[in-house]
Amino acid sequence: MQIVDIRDVQELEREGTVPGALLAPRGMLEFWVDPASPYHKPVFADESREFILFCGAGWRSALAAKTLQDMGLRNVAHIDGGFAAWKQAGAPVVTLEEHKKESASRKV
Repeated sequence: MQIVDIRDVQELEREGTVPGALLAPRGMLEFWVDPASPYHKPVFADESREFILFCGAGWRSALAAKTLQDMGLRNVAHIDGGFAAWKQAGAPVVTLEEHKKESASRKV
């Protein structure tokens, strides 16, 4: 499973994100998923992985999940209530700087 944060950088800087989340801005998401796009990210071609999208409140991620399903991605869902619901549930959150350090250490 891969959690995907589709919020913009201002939201990430202000509120943080989910540990281990893939940061995929909403404006680039379709380009990153489409294998014919020069911006394609191979992680989205992994059919064994489920992608769980989230945004601030669940509206953008619901529409994004539907769009990706229309593009043929079947292993996609979203978090109802978004990051607000995640935080309200007491789930873990990291700052953007912590996330960058975490991501850099995984690449080593």
